[in-house]
Amino acid sequence: MDAAAELLAAYPALRSVPTARFAESAAHLPVVSVSSGTELFAEGQACQGFPCVLGGQVRVARGSADGRELELYRVGPGEVCVVSAGCLFGGAPMTAHGHAVGTTRLAMVDRDTLLEWSDARPWRLFLMGLMAERLAELTALVEAVAFQRLDQRLARSLLGHGPTVQATHQRLADELGTSREIVSRLLGRFEAQHIVRLGRERIEIVDLPALRQLAGGL
Repeated sequence: MDAAAELLAAYPALRSVPTARFAESAAHLPVVSVSSGTELFAEGQACQGFPCVLGGQVRVARGSADGRELELYRVGPGEVCVVSAGCLFGGAPMTAHGHAVGTTRLAMVDRDTLLEWSDARPWRLFLMGLMAERLAELTALVEAVAFQRLDQRLARSLLGHGPTVQATHQRLADELGTSREIVSRLLGRFEAQHIVRLGRERIEIVDLPALRQLAGGL
């Protein structure tokens, strides 16, 4: 499958771009396949293009001076990266870093090509709609970080993973933007209260009502 066909399969709204123009521009786009954990962009780096994810997933996070990081969102096929879009259009350095989650395939769309495609109203509305959704998610994340207690945020995170959470303490810490030690301490407290049962990279929820109450009545 060529780049144009892959892009249309992942982003059907691109069918609104005139066929000949789209085929010509898509044929010149760099398409890469990378292994899990590969760094795709870094904070402070110039934006290399708008990543259209064709397969796999990109984890976008912001780092701190002490080595901690906060996951902002993930980008899958048919989704957009607002950090890349903002930096691409604004000509500013990247404000977050991105790594591949699993084997990931993506096409890097340059600024001029993206602007050309955006002449097509359906594609433009699609982009604006997805970016608005992503910004709403980021606003909710900022609110959670700024105003919710960490134990409440951890409880909410556990509820979002199902009855059994297959995750390391470090992964949960990354999602919450805190340290592994703090997450381990809080999980130990949850276990002492008989809310969860801890195992190796495994957290079993044993008292769902109590966890929901801790999360704020969800």
